[in-house]
Amino acid sequence: MNFSVYWQSADAVSKTLYFILLIMSIATWTIFVLRLVGTRQLKQQAFARLEQSLNVLKSKLDPLSIEQRKSVAEQALLRQISDQKTSADKFVPVLGTIASIAPFIGLFGTVWGIFHALVAVGSSGQAGLAQVALPVGESLIMTGLGLAVAIPAVLAYNICLRANRALGHALQDQAHHLLIDTMLETKPSAGGQS
Repeated sequence: MNFSVYWQSADAVSKTLYFILLIMSIATWTIFVLRLVGTRQLKQQAFARLEQSLNVLKSKLDPLSIEQRKSVAEQALLRQISDQKTSADKFVPVLGTIASIAPFIGLFGTVWGIFHALVAVGSSGQAGLAQVALPVGESLIMTGLGLAVAIPAVLAYNICLRANRALGHALQDQAHHLLIDTMLETKPSAGGQS
């Protein structure tokens, strides 16, 4: 079947659904590529930011007791980890949304196409297989397009979640090591020990 013939016979609703699915597909691939590149860059920068946040605090930790130093350093590291995770999760929920609704948009397009095919068959008065098969087959294209958008979105969503989880674990490990190093480096003040 020639797509241009199908496109010419499609009504405004079908064409709108095609454009929605096209936009969703472009958004999926754009977000996926940007998130993969962004997560790699974020990982490289995040370790430096963790260390930098502790370096800023080191001079302020000296007058505090060991427990207070540990608490303040932990809070600073947790804040940095939270900020990095938030950055890593940017636009990832959009992938989940696209994965969830794209099949339904395709299904709606199929139902719409079958409805119009049956109306056309009813108005022509001929209900043979030849009159029904082509319009129904054309309308099923929408289901395939919906799945073609949803499947990469699901895969991209899961890959991004896995990469973000790995980033979170790496940041927590790095923060733990930095916290230990900071606790070993800072000397308690004479009046600051508990």
